[in-house]
Order: sequence, then C-alpha cells, then structure tokens
Amino acid sequence: MTSKTAVAGLVRISRPLHPRIPRTSLPRSQRASLHASPSLQIVKPFILSDVGEGIDQVLLCQWFVQPGARVAQFDPICEVQSDKASVEITSRFDGVIKKLHFDVDDVVKTGQALIDIDVNEEAAEKLEAEVNESPVQSGEQTPFQSSPTTSSAKEAIEDTSPTKRPMSKNFASNGSLATPAVRHLSKELDINISEITGTGKDGRVLKEDLQNFASSRKSSSSTTAQSVRPIPTQSGEDKVVPLTGIAAHMFKTMTKSLTVPHFLYTDSIDFTQLNELRQRLNSHQNTLDPQKAIKISPLPFIIKAVSMALESFPTLNSHLDASDVNKPKLTHKAAHNIGVAIDTPSGLIVPVIRNVQSHSISSIATEIKRLSELARTNKLAPSDLSGATFTISNIGSIGGGAVAPVIVCPQVAILGVGRARAIPAFGSEGELVRREEAVFSWSADHRVCDGAMVARAGELVKSYLEHIERMVAGLR
Repeated sequence: MTSKTAVAGLVRISRPLHPRIPRTSLPRSQRASLHASPSLQIVKPFILSDVGEGIDQVLLCQWFVQPGARVAQFDPICEVQSDKASVEITSRFDGVIKKLHFDVDDVVKTGQALIDIDVNEEAAEKLEAEVNESPVQSGEQTPFQSSPTTSSAKEAIEDTSPTKRPMSKNFASNGSLATPAVRHLSKELDINISEITGTGKDGRVLKEDLQNFASSRKSSSSTTAQSVRPIPTQSGEDKVVPLTGIAAHMFKTMTKSLTVPHFLYTDSIDFTQLNELRQRLNSHQNTLDPQKAIKISPLPFIIKAVSMALESFPTLNSHLDASDVNKPKLTHKAAHNIGVAIDTPSGLIVPVIRNVQSHSISSIATEIKRLSELARTNKLAPSDLSGATFTISNIGSIGGGAVAPVIVCPQVAILGVGRARAIPAFGSEGELVRREEAVFSWSADHRVCDGAMVARAGELVKSYLEHIERMVAGLR
C-alpha cells in the first residue's frame, strides 16, 4: 500500500506501509531488507540558472554524473560553455541523480532543467523556488508536470542501493572527460574521443592522447598505403560545421560591427630604444629572482602608452549608443579597461585589463600572463571578458605587418600591432643603421572620430615608445 500527496505539481510518494510483522517471524536476511535506506522521496528538476552577461543559452560540453549516481553539495554535475567562457555547474544539494535531460553538445537555455535529482524536502523547497523564479521556456514540458515524474519517484523508492551503477553506453560514448579545447582538436583530427583512453586525472583525455592516437593511426595507414595505393575515385564530401561557443559569439559581434563606418590609419614605430630597455629590465629581474621573473615583452609598454594617450583623447576611450540615430549618445569612460586579443585553441578571446591608467609596466605584464593562462585553459570568469573600453590586437605575435582590425561595438576604436622587423635605415648623420620597426594600424568609428584626432593620438603613442624617457616622465 502506498500513499501519495500532491505538492506544487509534484507527486510525493511516502514509504510503503507494510503490515506489522513479528520480528521473530522472518529470517535475519529478510528482516534486514526491511531496513534498506529509503529514497529521499522527492524528485525535483535542477534548473540552469542565469550565468550572467546577458547569456541566455550554453553548450553542454560533458557530464560528470550519470543516472543513479549519488552526489553531495558542490560536486560537479556538468561542464557548459557560453559564448565567452567554460563553466562547471556544481550541485547545491545532496541527492541522487534520476535523469539527464540533455546529451553532450546539446544547447541548453537558461531556465531549462538539466537533470532530475532526488532530494530531501528542504532542498526540494529551494529547488521549487528556483523553478518559480526561472520558468521553463514556452512550448516545453517541465519535468515535474509530466506523468513520468511519478514513475521516477517510484524508481527512487524501489532502488535504494548505494552501489554504483555501470555507466550507460550513451554516457560512455558522449561523456568522455575532456576540455572544450581537446574536444575541438578531436573534431579537427576526425577522432572519436570515446575511443581514446585518457591518461589525465580521472581518465581525462589530454591533448597528448589525441596526438599519440593520430600518430599511431597515421603510421598504420602509411604501412597499408605502401602495400596498396588505390586511386581515389572522389574528392570527398562537403561537411557542414555549426558555429558554436566562441565562434558563434564572434559571428554575432562582428555582424554588429558591419554598421560601423571604419577608417584606417597606419604608421611605423621604431622599437630599437624600447627593445634595449626591455633587455636591461629582463636581465635585472633574472638577477633578483629568476623563478619569479616575468619576461617583459613590448606589449605592456604599448598598452601603457595607449592609456597615457587616451588621457588626451578621451573620445577614443568611449562607448557609443547609436540605438536612436536621432539622439546618439557618446559616453567617455573614466577607466581605461583595455581588451587584449589572445589566440587560443578554442578561438579568439579578448580578456580585459582593468584600470590600466593605475597600472605600472610590471603589473601590466603580470596581468597579461595571468589572463593568457586562464584563456588557454578556458578558465576565464565572465568578469574577465566584459567592460572593455578600447582593444589592442597584437597580431604581430603570429605574423604580419599592416592589418585592418574590426571595431568591437560599443567601442569606437581599436589598435592592431604588427610584427617588429629589423630594417636598414639612415642615422642622424646619414650613416646606415639597423632599426626594429613595427606597423601600428588604427581603426576608428568615423561617426565620432576624425582622421586628425586618430593621427594625433597615434603620434603621441609613437613619441612615448620611441623616446621612453617621455613615457617615464608622464607616468603617475
């Protein structure tokens, strides 16, 4: 006999009411079975909360749990990736996983249920409050309104064994532990990641595992090809690749930039004196503490020089609101929050160095190192990726000279830095000298910036970098 109670759209199922049986009437093994740990009794949906920054959907990268698994508070449930960063979702309650609502690589919208979890009454009330605050998307049935909920609750009562269940075939094939960057690489190498035995922590598949697998496969195919070389009969098939994660975010951002009338200004900067100073600074740091020394590249000097120039040209450090073409608004930003474009295995990411006007050259170098390490491991927080007032793209770290960078709305300007190259030049007395020069390419929004403004700002940055003593004199 079973009693049911309806609570806020749920079916609460109490423990079976067994008739009283004399203790001595059953063997010991049967008496023990009557005391098996009961289910937590309430099955609730675990809702994907708002991840911030106006993000309304994420890509499910991997599951860390499976149906039947018992989890504690703060245990990882899954990993999701938004347009900007990768985030681990952790459990806020103790309970038993009853159902996974999505597969790996599915898109999950804010307010949708990720899992059904069997929890105690207090935790259920908290989850119910979250459901009321974050309604499920229209047109989709909530997990606790459908009849299978009753079945799930019954399963929770019937199956109370604490032993782990074997991983399902679907989980094994789609839920291999790997970072988004490794998954991206597996797609490029056309490798089914479920075939790889990971050597990382908890069986996590590493980049080296994919490379070793690809090398062994290539070696095997080469041996076969030497014996039989079939003539190809077709060139292959086209493949449709959906844009997700960072690629999708870049598509949206650059589409908005199509409305901006760009103009380009370029100039060459002499890095000779700057590089001599850098070499002395790096040598000095190595003598003090080689292990803690951070190698200073030209980029921290460039960022600081731009910040100093923005003091004189505040329009370049602005946000433009052009939603109403009859009443556009330009906001001069007090803080110099400079975004630095970084190339990662997952794509282009632009973390932000905040309040550059208050940083020293050394502290800027330290911040670049910190953000670069987080970006390449997909561990940047949403706050690290928002609020930029000006952007610098150091494309020269890869190659190239002049470039036409694209403005990121609502910013009004961006600077692209090319690779420094050694060139022959004439000295002050006509002698032939060796110089190191890089091309600086400025793009600006011609609706609020004119060529003279950008040229003057560029000349000021040039004077700071070619005559370091002027930058030192202007530091605060």
